[in-house]
Amino acid sequence: MSLTEQEEMEKSSAPLIVHLMELRTRLIWSIGGFFIAFLVCFFFAKQLFNLLVIPFKWAVSWAGLHQDKVELIYTAPQEFFFTQIKLAMFGGMVLAFPLIATQVYKFIAPGLYRNERAAFLPFLIASPILFLLGAALVYFFFTPMVMWFFLAMQQTGGDGEVQISLLPKVSEYLSLIMTLIFSFGLVFQLPVVTTLMAKVGLVSSQGLKDKRKWAIVIAFIVAAVLTPPDPISQIGLALPTILLYEISIWTARLIEKKRDEEAVRKAAESETPETSAGS
Repeated sequence: MSLTEQEEMEKSSAPLIVHLMELRTRLIWSIGGFFIAFLVCFFFAKQLFNLLVIPFKWAVSWAGLHQDKVELIYTAPQEFFFTQIKLAMFGGMVLAFPLIATQVYKFIAPGLYRNERAAFLPFLIASPILFLLGAALVYFFFTPMVMWFFLAMQQTGGDGEVQISLLPKVSEYLSLIMTLIFSFGLVFQLPVVTTLMAKVGLVSSQGLKDKRKWAIVIAFIVAAVLTPPDPISQIGLALPTILLYEISIWTARLIEKKRDEEAVRKAAESETPETSAGS
């Protein structure tokens, strides 16, 4: 350990009570930020829910139905109220995530070396961006596809058939779209997690390559667990997961290449003084 690193560690060391006070401050900021975001989202809960219904409208249009078919119901007096609370909590967590992630970083940053802080910061930025990419994929493509799949099961009646129409409950529709957003957002964190593991040497690009077949199987199993029981959403989650796994292999290879170059450079620097002394 170099002198600079020792100085950084001594600077970051503090009594337990100081760490606890720092933790309390970070928790207050995080909870306060979430509470404010929750209140804002609850105030606009109906507008947010109408925004989430737009993919359902697209699905109705794709199915060739009239827009008056876009109808959701609730069967218990308190159902829509609790649905708005659930929506406000979900929206509040999304809005407050940058603040919460920043507070987590500020709490652990003093215990990291300078190069570790510099390496950790890009992942702090990449994580919410990847989550939003997954959520956008759900909103603009997979939710309309899933709803179109369910709408296609309707029966119009006539010719001895009973009319069977889809009338989703507000709580069930919100649970569906929240599950999809959470599942895709979680899966899109795969490159971040594997890259961090590759940086600390827990995984290697070759190891990820060797486990590719198992990764494909696990991707379909996870998709079956996290998504509704329809083939469109399951395949739709499994395929991006496999693609992200391939990206993870590529990023791990880049990290290994950079690490090898750094090792060669350090070796060359350590040999230079010896050569000069010999001459």
